[in-house]
Amino acid sequence: MSIIKSLAVGSGDMFYIVHGNDSFTLIDCDLNEENAGRIIAEIQEQSRSKAIRRFICTHPDDDHFGGLHWLDDSWPIKNFYVVQNQAIKDQNTESFRRYCELRDDTMKSFYLSKGCRRKWLNESDEARGSAGLSVLWPELNNVHFKAALAACDAGQNFNNTSAVLRYSIGKASFLWLGDLETQFMEKITDEIELSKTTVVFAAHHGRSSGKIPDSWLRKLDPQIIVLGEAPSRHMHYYTGYETITQNSAGDITMDCSGDQVHFYVGNAGYRGPSLANLGLNKFPNYLGSLMVETKYTLWD
Repeated sequence: MSIIKSLAVGSGDMFYIVHGNDSFTLIDCDLNEENAGRIIAEIQEQSRSKAIRRFICTHPDDDHFGGLHWLDDSWPIKNFYVVQNQAIKDQNTESFRRYCELRDDTMKSFYLSKGCRRKWLNESDEARGSAGLSVLWPELNNVHFKAALAACDAGQNFNNTSAVLRYSIGKASFLWLGDLETQFMEKITDEIELSKTTVVFAAHHGRSSGKIPDSWLRKLDPQIIVLGEAPSRHMHYYTGYETITQNSAGDITMDCSGDQVHFYVGNAGYRGPSLANLGLNKFPNYLGSLMVETKYTLWD
């Protein structure tokens, strides 16, 4: 059993996973003066009993590490996962300075790449089990990634250095795409290993610029696509798929239990996808439940 939560932070990304073992994973952050106190307190509480705590930053964009200095001061980051880069910024904010310090600290940082192995990220030993996280991208020798990294290091575009992460728990699975852009995803279709996934968090906060290509969607065959907090006019709504839109839903909590995922949202009035009503009340504002599918939908 584990809990995955997508936090409504305004315009960026922030997720955490309370694993069923003694691991806690935080993916990206976008804290500001209004939300930092509340969210950091929640993270401290949710991770209190966990011996292994990790922070994964998908890529060096401000809305994926915003407020990192506040987080690190209150919740010291000892395991910092990042795609290796030498990004530069026009504005050298305190958040970015802390990002660079953690990124370049060889005692705290671990550099992500396709298929990388790490105790206890995705390897078990006699002490504890795997957290169930795998890294599908980047492929460091891929020509398209090399071009994206060069643009990142020149301070031009950071999106296409995003790591692609997959989390598996029982039959359920979840996929994070960072801010990958549509054209880039199309270029690497044959270079990334994709499989059927229960919940996909849409790239680039659900923007049309990060529309997941059909070639990817056929392989992923998601039961739910979560759209982030981009402005509605910039959104791609994935007609034909069940979606949850964080703009309207607020925080989204996913409780994995056996072969089911139970969804709860921050906004009581939100009406989302077609889900089974099991009458649950573990958290406020129960939205519904889905039975995890392991077989692909038949495509015409």
